[in-house]
Amino acid sequence: MTHARQHSIQVVAHRGASEDAPEHTLAAYRKAIEDGADALECDVRLTADGHLVCVHDRRVNRTSNGRGAVSALELADLAALDFGSWKTREAWRGRDEEPDWERRPEDLGETSVLTLERLLELVADAGRRVELAIETKHPTRWAGQVEERLLTLLKRFGLDAPASAAESPVRIMSFSARSLHRVRAAAPTLPTVYLVQFLSPRLRDGRLPAGVHIAGPSIRILRSHPGYVERLKRAGHQVHVWTVNEPEDVDLCVEMGIDAIITNRPHAVLRQLGRGTGH
Repeated sequence: MTHARQHSIQVVAHRGASEDAPEHTLAAYRKAIEDGADALECDVRLTADGHLVCVHDRRVNRTSNGRGAVSALELADLAALDFGSWKTREAWRGRDEEPDWERRPEDLGETSVLTLERLLELVADAGRRVELAIETKHPTRWAGQVEERLLTLLKRFGLDAPASAAESPVRIMSFSARSLHRVRAAAPTLPTVYLVQFLSPRLRDGRLPAGVHIAGPSIRILRSHPGYVERLKRAGHQVHVWTVNEPEDVDLCVEMGIDAIITNRPHAVLRQLGRGTGH
């Protein structure tokens, strides 16, 4: 039973293979696809000139050599920043050699800001089915424009109106129930995931916002409230857990019958689940 269950768990690369390469960069997503990840997770924010970019924080200070809020910067401003060298410096301090993924000539530009459009192109060219879990970040000054732009872009790639939620290679996630409501109103067959950081009394019985059928609790919630997953399953919901990096947490997810593991270490998790590629 456990063996079959291990193979049915979807492994989702959190911000790409973000343990190995700088988060949300082309390098991180290419690595995740090479590692065999079933899906890629990304956060999206809207720039001042209306482009969706893959950046987690409200400001670019932590992950680039620039400063300021994503929503106040234009795409050209962001494109001039380096979103990769902070990670390289951190990981390779005191070592003689640079990592391979930094050196390949075809990868020049792989650590500049990544637009969602470019990520969708990467997935389309992957040569196999790679799903995409897109998280909308709120609150933001652009409010509902985020979902509007997101659905327009998905439509261009033919991904906005799947025949059914089960067939969709894309799902939209958010901690904001209002964001998911906007998505469902405009694209009823796109699957939505309600992300949960704290288990409020309102959510304890396994209830999710209307029309949402996937819960996205943190691994902390699983550890502290082991009965929560059972209540979600009883209510007919799927469970996608973040951010699962430790081997014992992967085991816990297998034991609990989790549907998707969101991890910074897709290669290691796939190997632990008996699906490693061996490199």
